[in-house]
Amino acid sequence: MKKIMLHACCAVCAGYPIELLQTKGFEPIVYFFNPNIHPQEEYDRRLNELIHYCEKKQIRLIIGENKTEEWFSYVKGLENEPERGKRCQKCFEYRLTETAKKAVEYEIDTMTTTLFISPHKVRNDIIEQGKKAAEKYNIIFDETDFRKQNGFLKTMQIAKNENFYRQKYCGCIYAQNK
Repeated sequence: MKKIMLHACCAVCAGYPIELLQTKGFEPIVYFFNPNIHPQEEYDRRLNELIHYCEKKQIRLIIGENKTEEWFSYVKGLENEPERGKRCQKCFEYRLTETAKKAVEYEIDTMTTTLFISPHKVRNDIIEQGKKAAEKYNIIFDETDFRKQNGFLKTMQIAKNENFYRQKYCGCIYAQNK
């Protein structure tokens, strides 16, 4: 099977994308890189859920460095942007660029993200930032729409069946405070 680097923000969002990618002939390598998630307890809780799920499913998980201060600098000046605005675009850019870099490090030529599963994210913004990151590192950005054919409902059902912790916000401290 062809490997694909799957950027994942949490186990809830990863459930169905992992299954769908496997049915498309991919071996997903999950990459957790989310310095946008705050507070630390929230970050740890999401990471631990993903670790346990990947272990259960025998999926390789790579945990990126939590570059919190670097992320704050990256989105500086955009703190008051609304959800789905320019701050989110910068956040996508930051995380997907790191994902592309990690894919190349592991000799994987295709990447995607679980961000596509969320009905709260702007798909075109994710595509724009994903393509830009992939081009920079000369790899492919897979645009599979995980929402199609009730993908969001399927990932929620997996989360329910697995008894995952289900967060109430994207993880960004600025979104949490809105």
